Amino acid sequence: MIVRLSGLLPGHPVSWWMTALACGYFVLVAVRLSVIDIRTHLLPNRIIFPACAAAGPVLVLACLLSGDAAAAARTVLAAVALWCFYLGLRLLHPAGMGMGDVKLALLLGLDLGFLGWSQVLYGTVAAFLLGGVWGVALIVTRRGNGRTQIPFGPFMLGGALASMLLVSG
Repeated sequence: MIVRLSGLLPGHPVSWWMTALACGYFVLVAVRLSVIDIRTHLLPNRIIFPACAAAGPVLVLACLLSGDAAAAARTVLAAVALWCFYLGLRLLHPAGMGMGDVKLALLLGLDLGFLGWSQVLYGTVAAFLLGGVWGVALIVTRRGNGRTQIPFGPFMLGGALASMLLVSG
């Protein structure tokens, strides 16, 4: 994300500010959703839907204002693709994936798709790796078993954030 921001600042200050605003909002939403999901195992629509409604147009417009129509299309396509992927997981194994996670995937697809397909891939893989490590830790410490349900939203958000900060290009 930092690389993308630094590339926008010299020639496209409006796009830079829009992107910076979207990043800040993402961090606020991520923290709030993580806390709620850890406490309640729910990801509320009242937070996810407005976040999508804000991030989508802001990021697409930032792309278009900077003259990058391909990034605008990728932002939308990644959101749809990630949503479909998580919906497929939900349909295959309803007990393993909540609908809140499916809806959160739409938001993460927007934010990661804005950066690139590699960020979408690495952010998604990181979420499952982080969640898997947590699940194994629960089993090893005997605080859970293979059927213990864990809130997956924080791992999705953590994987996305790691991808935003660590994956370039």
